[in-house]
Amino acid sequence: MKLAVFDCDGTLVDGQAPICEAMEASFAAFGLVAPSRGLIRRAVGLSLPQAIQQLLPDSDAAQQDAMAEAYKVAFRQARDEGRVSQPLFPGIEDCLRTLHARGWTLGVATGMSDRGLTHCLAANGIADLFVTLQTADRHPSKPHPAMLEEALIEAGAMPEAAVMIGDTAYDMKMARAAGTRAIGVDWGYHHPRELIEAGAEKVVEAPNELMEYLLT
Repeated sequence: MKLAVFDCDGTLVDGQAPICEAMEASFAAFGLVAPSRGLIRRAVGLSLPQAIQQLLPDSDAAQQDAMAEAYKVAFRQARDEGRVSQPLFPGIEDCLRTLHARGWTLGVATGMSDRGLTHCLAANGIADLFVTLQTADRHPSKPHPAMLEEALIEAGAMPEAAVMIGDTAYDMKMARAAGTRAIGVDWGYHHPRELIEAGAEKVVEAPNELMEYLLT
């Protein structure tokens, strides 16, 4: 059993615009000035309360939870109004389908919600490729290894036969904590140097490079 678990936003899809807009709306709902979009993007990958804690260090747990709910409301409204775009990065679908056809089992581990991930994968026509989906609704935030550990159990894979693929240091640290391989992608939200320092064995520059590396 060879298992490849992917992060979603920043790895499979480019959803930075709606994320930034929803986070800005969350801050505005509490009369706060939102941080720069660069800082917001750096928090992508964490579960919402943890992302808000990083962006607003003086906040307490109650405020973080309340702002997380405001974020969800803003994001759902934008999606219902057709303002959410989460396109696949070029080459990702071919990479996924080729790996699947060549015997790899695929999964997702993301800081998104169950509802958000389901909608994103379905909208991009790739939901059928994954056998395990792990989200922030049921697990501690990355880099805690719970998401990846549950993916291993659901897929019936051993850690040494699995790889976590993501764009942030949180993904790489989660992989190391779970005992799997870690591969970074350089088209997401953290610098390749950060990915290597966090434990990535390699950082790829394009989906076809990732596909070739895993199939070699």
